[in-house]
Amino acid sequence: MNLPVLHGLKVVEFSAFVAAPTAGLTLAQLGAEVIKIDPIGGNIDRFRHPLNAQGVSLYWASLNRGKRSVELQVRKPQGRALMQQLICAGPADSPPVFITNLGVDGELGYEALSALRSDLIMVQLNGSPDGGNAVDYTVNSAAGFPLVTGKPQDVPVNHVLPAWDIAAGLHMALAVVAAERHWQRTGQGQLVRLSLSDVAMATAANLCYTADVEVNGHERQPDGNFLYGAWGDSFATADGRHVMVVALTERQWAAVLQATGQGEALNAAAKALNLVLDNDATRYEARGLISTALKPWFAAHTQAQAGAALQAAGALWGPYRSFAQALAEDPRFSEANPMFKQVEHPGVGRWLTPGSPLLFGATGRASPAAGPRGGQHTHQVLGQLLGLDAAAMQALQQAGVVGG
Repeated sequence: MNLPVLHGLKVVEFSAFVAAPTAGLTLAQLGAEVIKIDPIGGNIDRFRHPLNAQGVSLYWASLNRGKRSVELQVRKPQGRALMQQLICAGPADSPPVFITNLGVDGELGYEALSALRSDLIMVQLNGSPDGGNAVDYTVNSAAGFPLVTGKPQDVPVNHVLPAWDIAAGLHMALAVVAAERHWQRTGQGQLVRLSLSDVAMATAANLCYTADVEVNGHERQPDGNFLYGAWGDSFATADGRHVMVVALTERQWAAVLQATGQGEALNAAAKALNLVLDNDATRYEARGLISTALKPWFAAHTQAQAGAALQAAGALWGPYRSFAQALAEDPRFSEANPMFKQVEHPGVGRWLTPGSPLLFGATGRASPAAGPRGGQHTHQVLGQLLGLDAAAMQALQQAGVVGG
């Protein structure tokens, strides 16, 4: 039987919000045993929207699916001691892993933990590299992205995707795998630090948003739905829907002209302006002209009709959809896509749940798991990893040290 790629790796997660839970979810989907530790009654994200009719968080259940949920009162010395033991527990032939985006020190800091297990891998996410607080929205605003989003206007436009939380969570998961590879070669554990703001600013620099300023003295401006540096734009269709059309190659550009039948008219209009629409740069320069010429064609066709013509010509396009429309219309958002299964999340609800987007040829892809109830595995985990019996567990629960 082929085992999941991270089978045998134990990860303790102490986290809230999006980034570190995403890291834990990513590792759990690849076969790691992830133990999520929360305060009794849940952490500050326990009731984050969206909620079901009973006020239970779909968000919390989704980001913690496939993990084992343990509740400890870490403000009490006994609770911190139990958490310390859980982090360091495990066989000598596999390093213990601890991931967190919360402030930990003292008994739960790297120095104290590594004194107990020198092979400990700890990945800690901060808001800023100086240890300051930050969240996705404050990092995104500081990195410059809202000021180039949307149409030219006086106010910045935030996007709703927590991009830096997600990117940071994936970096955390990658850090675990890289540090575990280092451990395989050397037997050494280590502390890996990263910050949310570094992830955002590294991305801005990698994509040359800042290099464009330094080298060219040019600062990118908001430009609606135009594709920067090439041609692409959104169009309203006859049925009140919208499509996004992009041409990144000569073949894709020719396909747009073929589908819309506007090639001759467009080329004549461009020629009058001393433009030749034969490369990305000139098409970007003429983006307003191109979109103005194409708008009537899209306005005369429904989204389905426009899509069919674009598809037949081999153009690169996509429909704009709400989440409800995506569920109703796109087979990629259904069990026709092997990544998805309908899963019952106890006490929360039933919904289309993804497994890992990664499909390994050697091991396949595990079915998506359900989200746990808060503290569901407290007694089980403490019994298995720390050898606590029922009497000890009852005493700890009565003392307000453990939940479940």
